[in-house]
Formats: sequence, C-alpha cells, structure tokens
Amino acid sequence: MPLTNLFILSAVFLGGILFYRYRERILGPLLRFDARNRARRIEEIQARHDRFAHYRQTLALAGEQIEEVSKIREKDARTGEPLVRYLFLGEVYPTLKEAEEARFVAVVEKAREFYKDLDQIYLGRRTRYEAMGDGPSTEEVRRPPP
Repeated sequence: MPLTNLFILSAVFLGGILFYRYRERILGPLLRFDARNRARRIEEIQARHDRFAHYRQTLALAGEQIEEVSKIREKDARTGEPLVRYLFLGEVYPTLKEAEEARFVAVVEKAREFYKDLDQIYLGRRTRYEAMGDGPSTEEVRRPPP
C-alpha cells in the first residue's frame, strides 16, 4: 500500500511539473477563447442598442462565406522579375486595394441576396407595390366571404 501511494504521489508531482513547463501552450488557447467570448458578449450588448447592428452582422456573416484575398507571386511577362499580385475568386489584381474592393463588392452582393431572400419569404405573394403601401392592402385583397 505505501508503494502505491508513492507512485500516485510521484505521478501527481510529474503531472504538475509538466503542466508548469507547458502552461503557455495549455492556457494560451483557453485565454484566447475567453477573450473572444468576452468581446462577443460586449458586441452583443452594444448591438441591442444599435439599430444598424443587423446589417453589420449580415455583412460579417457574408464576409465569412466569401474567400479571402490571397497573395501570389508571378513573374513579369516583360522582365521576368517576380511580382506580388493578389488573387480573389480566380481573378488576379495588381494591388491589394483593388482586390479588397472586389471582395467588398462580393460581400455586399451576398448580403443583398440574403435580404432579397428574406423579402421573398416574408412578403410571400404580395407584390412589390403592396409591400411599399402603394397597392391594395392585404385586408382588401383577402376579404372574408359575407
């Protein structure tokens, strides 16, 4: 029995020493997760009082669904020197600014598609004019039989 206790105590001390030695590797991801979680909670609290938060969240979601701009190296056709170019959706751009602008346009278009889908879902069979209030109301169109 005393020998078993010695082995258990040695294993606990060895585990503690290993934990202390690799604490940055173990606790680093946990601390980053906690920081992201705190930032998300603060953003949610601020979003409750911001009427444009829904649009910002939609743009962020659309941005996650669209690929990032990637940096590529290719040789110049005239000089053969390696040049840095930027690739987005299979198209090569000479500057990062142009590639980011193309990506932003794609993100906004994706977000607009989301809102168009919402209109189709929630407006249903109503026409565009009925939704804007220019046409007959739904009560006038769907009057119950007498």
